[in-house]
Amino acid sequence: MRKNIELKLIFWAIVALFAAFLAAPLLLLFGKSVWDGGLTTEFYTSVVVKKGFLPALGNSFAVASAAAVIAVVIAFLLAYAVHYTALPLWAKRLISAIATLPMFLPTITYGFAIIYSFGKQGLLTRLLGRQLFDIYGFWGLLVGYVIYTVPTAFLLIHNTMGYVDKKTLVVSKVMGDQTMSTFWIAVVRPLLGTLAGAFIQAFFLSFTDFGIPASVGGGYDVIATLLYNQMLGGIPDFNRGAVVAVIMLIPSVGSICLLRILERFNIRYNRISPAELRRNPARDAGWGAVTAVLSVLMLSLFAVIFVVPMVEDWPYKTGFSLEHVQTVFADSELLTVYQHSLFMALATALLGTVVAYGAALITARSTLAQGYKRTVESIALVTNAIPGMVLGVAYLFLFSGTELQNTLLLMILCNVVHYFSTPYLMMKNSLSKMNAGWETTAMLMGDSWIKTILRVVTPNALSSLIEVFSYYFINSMVTISALIFIAGARTMVLTTKIKQLQYVNKFNEVFVLSLLILATNLVAKAAFSCLANHKKKKPIQQTQA
Repeated sequence: MRKNIELKLIFWAIVALFAAFLAAPLLLLFGKSVWDGGLTTEFYTSVVVKKGFLPALGNSFAVASAAAVIAVVIAFLLAYAVHYTALPLWAKRLISAIATLPMFLPTITYGFAIIYSFGKQGLLTRLLGRQLFDIYGFWGLLVGYVIYTVPTAFLLIHNTMGYVDKKTLVVSKVMGDQTMSTFWIAVVRPLLGTLAGAFIQAFFLSFTDFGIPASVGGGYDVIATLLYNQMLGGIPDFNRGAVVAVIMLIPSVGSICLLRILERFNIRYNRISPAELRRNPARDAGWGAVTAVLSVLMLSLFAVIFVVPMVEDWPYKTGFSLEHVQTVFADSELLTVYQHSLFMALATALLGTVVAYGAALITARSTLAQGYKRTVESIALVTNAIPGMVLGVAYLFLFSGTELQNTLLLMILCNVVHYFSTPYLMMKNSLSKMNAGWETTAMLMGDSWIKTILRVVTPNALSSLIEVFSYYFINSMVTISALIFIAGARTMVLTTKIKQLQYVNKFNEVFVLSLLILATNLVAKAAFSCLANHKKKKPIQQTQA
């Protein structure tokens, strides 16, 4: 069938992309770790026995595990308030908005926010009259990682809660179960797989993040800072840096295996009953108070981002001033950097959406053999588990000395590959829900496959395509872990500029740029959401072939 020829062309284009920009860099990375004129384990031995490596690895596991547990608990509480209480709709929307707010800022900003909030001269320290904890080391990393991973955990739990049959609550009560038994049977048990998956995702994000340790790690070394120091320190050591990068992949392999095992714990219902929650003012007031406290705690951390750049000289002169903002926008170099970020984000979103859409067409709307579909699924699974820093190091090895070195094109391709998994799954789920017979009907009426995709499938998938575009755009604006290794002086973007400003202690400029990223992402998200919602209200059916 002709449609298979077109789908096979799409398949091989996707395979070529990921072979060149995922498989090849990772294979070279592994080769660097075991090759020195011949196969050797010397680099692994020297890294593992080196003083400080095992403690740093242990530190990463300890703080990432603690942060993941706390993040999942907070995310669960917020999602529960949205789904299992009768709070006003505006309150539920506000809870969801606050829970996902940190996604719109780069992680390196979290560290600076912690310093200016909880440091000796921090905003919250001055308000409370005392410093609550030592911000450099375990506690600073813990706070940063929790804030960083709550949005991801919340989205996972929130989405699954929407598919839990709320009638189970009524049945459990009718059967005479105690409150805690009902809570376990009707709420926790159906979410076990998701809760474990949220923990794994939160742990993995914390374990591999570089932005937060870069600002508040202090003397508490973690694996991400070791990799950065090996690769971009005073005396770069590429072979041993490759070893550290390969070791960082170990949790990735573990997470893939665990997520596959956890799939069996997911409960699927034949039909979902709408929630029928009894009026309970005491319950709603209690959960309202809990979510209010959690929301205030999260917002208070970011309040400093709005305060510090708007005063003369924090903390000594606290009079209102726009001097720092004006200075930033008067700097032509910073405006060029902003243009780079916008171009990179838009180009990544455009190319990434096309790639994710093509991949989803293969798995959700084709008659290709299972081997093709399993290949695409495997690519998505692998990209979901590759840390950004590891991908950045691999690109540094493979593309140094080539035409792609330090180019925006390489950064765009890196982002497309790095963030492929979630957009692909979003598109696959959307396409799977559409009428499976559209292409067949069109073919019988004489239309080509490509015309059917453009005239029928694409218009019906437009809202999902916009959401995928938004996902790629926002993540490209805030990412730093991979770009820190492949961005050049002439292709610097906002996040790498923030890292550079850290070295010269220009924190006012750091916060202004952070606000610029936040404002850009909020405006983009609002525009994309409005457009996606508008398209959802106007589904297009196949009226002619």
